[in-house]
Amino acid sequence: MRGRSLFAALFLGLLSLLIGVQPSFGAGFALYEGSARGNALGGGLVGRADDPSALFYNPAGITQVPGTQAQLGVTVILPDTDVKTRNSPFGDADDTTSTENNVWIPPHAYLTYQFSDKVWFGLATFSRFGLGTEFPEDWPGRFNNYNAVIETLSINPNIAFKLNDQFSFAVGMEVMYFDLELERKLPIPSPVLETDQSLNGDSFGYGFNLAMHYKPCKYAAFGVSYRSQVKQNVEGDADFHSPAPIFTDTDVEGSVVLPDEVFLGVAIYPTDRLSFEIGAIWTNWSTFDELKIKFDDPQIGFGGADEISVPKDWDDVWRINFSAEYKLLDWLDLRAGYVYDESPIPDHTVDYLVPANDRHMFAFGPGFHWDRWTVDLSYTYLLIEERDVDARPAPPDFVLDSKFENGHAHLIGATVGYKF
Repeated sequence: MRGRSLFAALFLGLLSLLIGVQPSFGAGFALYEGSARGNALGGGLVGRADDPSALFYNPAGITQVPGTQAQLGVTVILPDTDVKTRNSPFGDADDTTSTENNVWIPPHAYLTYQFSDKVWFGLATFSRFGLGTEFPEDWPGRFNNYNAVIETLSINPNIAFKLNDQFSFAVGMEVMYFDLELERKLPIPSPVLETDQSLNGDSFGYGFNLAMHYKPCKYAAFGVSYRSQVKQNVEGDADFHSPAPIFTDTDVEGSVVLPDEVFLGVAIYPTDRLSFEIGAIWTNWSTFDELKIKFDDPQIGFGGADEISVPKDWDDVWRINFSAEYKLLDWLDLRAGYVYDESPIPDHTVDYLVPANDRHMFAFGPGFHWDRWTVDLSYTYLLIEERDVDARPAPPDFVLDSKFENGHAHLIGATVGYKF
């Protein structure tokens, strides 16, 4: 009973943290940090799918989780990127600006319950999308962006069915909260004078998920999971701190279709103590074709227009992972993983909202288990490839001749689990 009371206190503590969920640092702005074990394995829990965090990676796998189990945890993310701007009319000939030193902490929580030999229930809370990009307000690229924050929080109940010892499937629904903040400078009417533009809005969107897990023999398992698109109809306000009456504060609205995703994984078990998994995630980023904001009141500073539209034209991308897990001792597992993550942002629309490129992730971490408890830890080093950006100085882009360099992040994960 003491263990249950302690776990309940930890669970309530995480729920309070979820209210202030922070964004993360993903390719595009998708997040894949579903658990510390999943982080250490580079996401290789789609074929394995054998703990409560399967609710994030492959909910059909919870039919391998007996009784009632729960997990909660966080991933602490410390990103850093330099942007070198050249021949800027808004700064020195060559400026190198670093993103602000922020710490992002996306949490996760899972609960699974076995109704019978055939039916399981799972409840998950996590963040599928998030973004945090902040530069100094006076940096040369400020007319494109100096602060962008996207926060999401999903509640995801699932029902999983075990048809036989080999095949399981699951179905779930998703309720996602979406919050957006975008800040940049605007010239009035030239860069001699400038004002702040701050856009804030939020909304709720709804989606669904489907999953399958197949284990043809004791040496192999296959998983596939699909998460649907989620449309967010965002409403909020636009604030301008303008020295001239060409911009006026007003209500705004816009919409964004967050992409659907397909998770794939094949796990191999050469021995009882060793497993490997190769997997992939396909993200349908072509849904993000433009960023359009509609103003209730027309803005003189935008030529009397009541909306602005910035093309994005993002591409669909793949994220490939390889991982290994070894049960060194009865109470200790060792894990390692590698991820190659494609950037969805094409050269002709790349900007400072997401100053990134293709990424490499190198991960490892231990798992401890005793009695009813588990503790998983992970460390990931994320390396972003450098990228040259051609100038697009005309509005609405305001993108300078640039280079993204020294992009990296440290990710530290911890997940605590309890079997009731």
